Formats: sequence, C-alpha cells, structure tokens
Amino acid sequence: MVRFSRLLLSLSLIAAGLAAPVKRTVAQIESDIATISSQVTTLDNDINGFPASGLIGALEIDIAAGNLASALKQGTSDIQATSALDEADGTTILNAVLAIEPTIINALNGLATKESSVAALPIPGAPGLVLSDLQTLNSDTTAFGNALIVITPADLVPTAQTIFANIAAAFNTAIAAY
Repeated sequence: MVRFSRLLLSLSLIAAGLAAPVKRTVAQIESDIATISSQVTTLDNDINGFPASGLIGALEIDIAAGNLASALKQGTSDIQATSALDEADGTTILNAVLAIEPTIINALNGLATKESSVAALPIPGAPGLVLSDLQTLNSDTTAFGNALIVITPADLVPTAQTIFANIAAAFNTAIAAY
C-alpha cells in the first residue's frame, strides 16, 4: 500500500509538472525573431521576383506567407509565455524587430504595386487569395506586436508602438490594393 501511495504521489507530481506552463526565455524570442526575419526575407524575395516568376512565383508567395504566419504565431505564443523584459533584453529584441521593419514594409509595398499582375494570373480568385494572406499576416503581426508591447519596459513602449504602427500602415496600403 505504501508503494502504491508513493507511486500515486510521484505520478501526480509528474502530471502537475507537465501541466504547468513552460516559461520561455529571451533567447527563445530572439530565435523566433530570427525565424520571422528569415521568413520575411523569403517573402520579400518571392514578391520581388514576381511577376517574372509567373505562376510558380505566385504559389511561392502564398507558401512564404503561410510560413511567415506560422512563425509569427509561434513567436506570439513564446512572447506570451515570457515574463517582462528588462531594459537590456527589451532593447535587444526591439532592435531585432526594427531590423526587420524595412523588409516587411518593402514586401508589402511591392505586393501592393503588383495587384494587376496578380489579377492577370490564370488562377480564379488570385487577388482574393492574396487579400486573405494579407489579412492573416496583418492579424498575426498585430498579435505579435501587442504581445511584445505587453512585456516591453515602459520607456521602450513608444519605440515598439512606432515600429508596429509603421508596419500596420504598410499592411493597410497593401490590403487596400486588393
């Protein structure tokens, strides 16, 4: 009976440990941002190569958008599982996001200017697919930004808000084009 009680206690402790939320680290957020950066670069390159890349290029844009959405969702999840950042970590993370900002804006502006090329594709509803991708990425980017702002030191919040406001403006332009 004693062994059974110890076994039950041990299993209960293991189960409680597995059920407890896992705290993420700043290093994990930095890794997520590196992944997001890589996905943004891929998307930007695919957009820059279109329409010369044709139908295959359009499909690559859609795939890249999906991969970026997944990376943003993972980053948001990890940020939400992280406690407040100190000044040094907040600065490091914001600098990493700031480094991606021009590429995101370039990709979105590029996509906005290529709406007629997207519409000319032999895929019914291609502009609608791009619009859907843009809306998803906008939502995921907003969630990522909001989560990051929550854990950012108060004096760095205006910088974070400016970065995400600039990105939101580019999304608005691209979404309006479609």
